Amino acid sequence: MGIRTVVFPVAGFGTRFLPASKAVPKEMLPVMDRPLIQWAVEEAVAAGATRMVFVVNRHKHAIQDHFEPAFELETKLAQSGRHELLKAVQATAPKGVEMVFVIQAEPRGLGHAVLCAEPAVGRESFAVILPDDFIYSPQSPGAMAQMVAEHARHGGSVIAVEPIDPQLTERYGIVRSDAETGRIHAMVEKPKPEAAPSNLAIVGRYVLSGEVFDLLRATTPGAGGEIQLTDAIAGLLGRDGVFAYRFHGTRFDCGSKLGLVQATLRLALDDASIGQSVREYMAQL
Repeated sequence: MGIRTVVFPVAGFGTRFLPASKAVPKEMLPVMDRPLIQWAVEEAVAAGATRMVFVVNRHKHAIQDHFEPAFELETKLAQSGRHELLKAVQATAPKGVEMVFVIQAEPRGLGHAVLCAEPAVGRESFAVILPDDFIYSPQSPGAMAQMVAEHARHGGSVIAVEPIDPQLTERYGIVRSDAETGRIHAMVEKPKPEAAPSNLAIVGRYVLSGEVFDLLRATTPGAGGEIQLTDAIAGLLGRDGVFAYRFHGTRFDCGSKLGLVQATLRLALDDASIGQSVREYMAQL
């Protein structure tokens, strides 16, 4: 029950990073030496996926450019004997992996972005990764590989969750799940703290049944004409089941400036080549 296709909804404008994101998509912002979108693709490949579907807006050419061959650059690196850099550049698009780009004509929410990917996905189960939810798990398989294994264990759909401060529930979709099996019994999108069914928040990793596309088409748009993915997933609860999965790893909200800095610092401190220098510089500060 492996997952072949992963969808990356990356059509947003990244307004929290303006003016940097005016010409550079936020998913192209780097954590250490890789942009967020490459970290996400590497996580998907490590989970066994072979088709990457990027849902972009018509202006986001940089993401496609990043994964296409750069013949002139590769030739110069080869001629100058910089083989390690050449290998790194060529690895941005792993061999045997299909890259598909789909246009979301207007921003109508995460649910609509996922629905735009249907022609490239078909009816099979698939995964969704939100690249700005960067999950660092150096001591264990990546979060998506963990979730694919969980999906293989019991079928159904699997959603990544983590405990949050109960006062922050209005920022997340919140679930109520069985403590032993993880099976989700209720989902609420951005509830007030007093109305939240728990403090388990949905974060940016999903393994979903292809049936979710039918539910997305039937989902009534909410405020701003947006179609919420959570609303459609709620429709799967009574079918094959939806399971909450508490992944092993640390999540950084790289859709915020603080989260991007925190992720970069964490990886820099763990890097054998610069970690000690970073510690010394932080001590000076």
